[in-house]
Amino acid sequence: MKAYIFPGQGAQFTGMGLDLYEGSPIAQELFEKANSILGFSITDVMFEGTAEELKQTKVTQPAIFLHSVILAKVLGDDFKPEMVAGHSLGELSALVANGALSFEDGLKLVSKRAQAMQKACEAQESTMAAVLGLEDNVVEEVCASIDGIVVAANYNCPGQLVISGEVAAINKACEILKEKGARRALVLPVGGAFHSPLMEPAREELAKAIEETTFNEPTCPVYQNVVAKAVTSPEEIKTNLIAQLTGPVRWTQCIQAMIADGGTEFVEVGPGKVLQGLMRKIDRNVTASGAAIATE
Repeated sequence: MKAYIFPGQGAQFTGMGLDLYEGSPIAQELFEKANSILGFSITDVMFEGTAEELKQTKVTQPAIFLHSVILAKVLGDDFKPEMVAGHSLGELSALVANGALSFEDGLKLVSKRAQAMQKACEAQESTMAAVLGLEDNVVEEVCASIDGIVVAANYNCPGQLVISGEVAAINKACEILKEKGARRALVLPVGGAFHSPLMEPAREELAKAIEETTFNEPTCPVYQNVVAKAVTSPEEIKTNLIAQLTGPVRWTQCIQAMIADGGTEFVEVGPGKVLQGLMRKIDRNVTASGAAIATE
């Protein structure tokens, strides 16, 4: 079975999407529509902006979403997903790709999500850290033992887990994790504690927007971050999407569930190759590639 996977924040680069814009009238139309929905020229930032400008959450999230979703549209008849999943923000790209959300509604939710997360980040100093070379349960136990908010946030692949929380709690956790044998416990250059209880104000704000948005029956199952299993019910999709801002991204478990359900060929749709790299660490027996558009 063919599975399509969609990246999250961190995959952005200057010039992203320009080849799509220049090579496809469909892409051009969708990018222009996005500029008008967002109320600013995101194409200017994507095509010509500096790395610094692209790093702003309110730009990064819609930029990655647009690159992924428009690339899927440009693939045309070649794009026939039998299962989809997205890493964090990428879940919204996946939901547009499988028809659960319209392009316009997906973009509006991404923009709302980005702004709500930005606000939550500014309200309280917080951060994330990557932990390499330890079993998940060891990291979870250390997080649970610390006074303050620190939780396992992104289960990226075996031996790579990102933790999220208050700055002091993260620093303390990193110290203990190194003592426990972590190869690395490295604080990341992010502006906030994504996928932790500190995102509760953002979750509440996004929940309202999600409840007011129409979700359709998807054309194929989506393997959602918080439950790591196939979901097809629009109501369940909404519930899981709301829970995602404060809940963990169980990426390893999502991919394992997709493979168990028959996924053999995985195609990453969007900027970068981050998910292809993680795929190789999760299971080397399945193929992972990037989506390519046919050029004349």
